[in-house]
Amino acid sequence: MSDEGYKFKGAGGTEGGIAEFLIGLGMAIAGAYLLTNQVIVTSGFWSFFGFSAFGLSLIPLIFGIGILFFNGKSVLGWLLTFAGVVIIFAGILSNLHIYFAPTSLFNTILMLVLLAGGIGLIARGLRAHG
Repeated sequence: MSDEGYKFKGAGGTEGGIAEFLIGLGMAIAGAYLLTNQVIVTSGFWSFFGFSAFGLSLIPLIFGIGILFFNGKSVLGWLLTFAGVVIIFAGILSNLHIYFAPTSLFNTILMLVLLAGGIGLIARGLRAHG
């Protein structure tokens, strides 16, 4: 087997620049980190007509697990367990409150330029160069 026809390819198997790709990756990671570092996530209370509803969301999961302990091949048990997990995750996600922490305009522009510029350099690095 001969290596005569082998030519080193750039990022993504194209003739693109590996340096552009790596610099863009670093910029995108830094911008994404700085942006997500400014986000504050809190949660609220689950409520149903003014009462705490988290316990109600556990009922399908508990019954599904109980049925699966009795018969591990029960379709109803698997459906109830799956539905209970989906209800719990949906309840958690729907009760999250996401805020952008106060920051200066300069820091916001810096974060967005790093993120957008990094993604642009990654795309340019993957494109074939003439």
